[in-house]
Amino acid sequence: MSSKKIKIQIKSICGNVLFEWESVGNTLKKTVEQAVLRNSDLRNSNLRGSDLSYSNLTGSNLRGSDLSYSNLTGSDLRNSDLSSSDLSYSNLTDSNLRGSDLRGSNLTDSNLRGSDLSYSIFDEPIYLSELYNLKLLPPKTKLRMWKWLRYGKTYYKNAKYEVGKTYTEKDYSTDEFAECGEGLNVSTLTWCLRESKGYGNVELLEVEFLVSDIVAIPYWTDGKFRVKKFKTLRKISRDEGIKIMEKISGLGHGTA
Repeated sequence: MSSKKIKIQIKSICGNVLFEWESVGNTLKKTVEQAVLRNSDLRNSNLRGSDLSYSNLTGSNLRGSDLSYSNLTGSDLRNSDLSSSDLSYSNLTDSNLRGSDLRGSNLTDSNLRGSDLSYSIFDEPIYLSELYNLKLLPPKTKLRMWKWLRYGKTYYKNAKYEVGKTYTEKDYSTDEFAECGEGLNVSTLTWCLRESKGYGNVELLEVEFLVSDIVAIPYWTDGKFRVKKFKTLRKISRDEGIKIMEKISGLGHGTA
């Protein structure tokens, strides 16, 4: 067996060296684990197509990283920051994503079979085709969606919503053939920006709930669905909502 040391570098998407490790029999997997062990900042790292199966990446900071086409089978990613990362076409079978931040991440065609997503945080899916699949996530998975509020004649009972409080609706419709119905209606940020266009005095309310709180996602939803319980997190302006959407999509599409 060779005793020659191998040095491997982890580079950013832009080509900058973020971390390097040298050891006998070194692999990219070992290098990434060493970086995480040393609390290295791996934001925006280029790990596309990597074999990181059964690796210990607990608490890692991989925000904005390219992990597309990577093998993360059985990996431990508990409490990791994977927000805005590209996980498209990755294999996350039997991985532990409990408590991880997946807001704004790209999970297109990723394999999540058998993975633990309990208490993970998801941002809204950009593609409506992914929206109905939210109900297939583990019941304790946390989700965040939005409501738009307008002061004036149409504000009505929306005025009751206060930041930091939890609201429960006992009378709700589970009819998924009904586009509108009783319950706490929430929606994607895209839907809120589209529907609130042209109105004055608009506020956006970010809310958080569990998958188990979803009561109906209409079959032909255009971004809105119903839950029985949510917690209000914050209120922002419509302009701030546009900036968030542009950051998530990376398109700068100007939904205003």
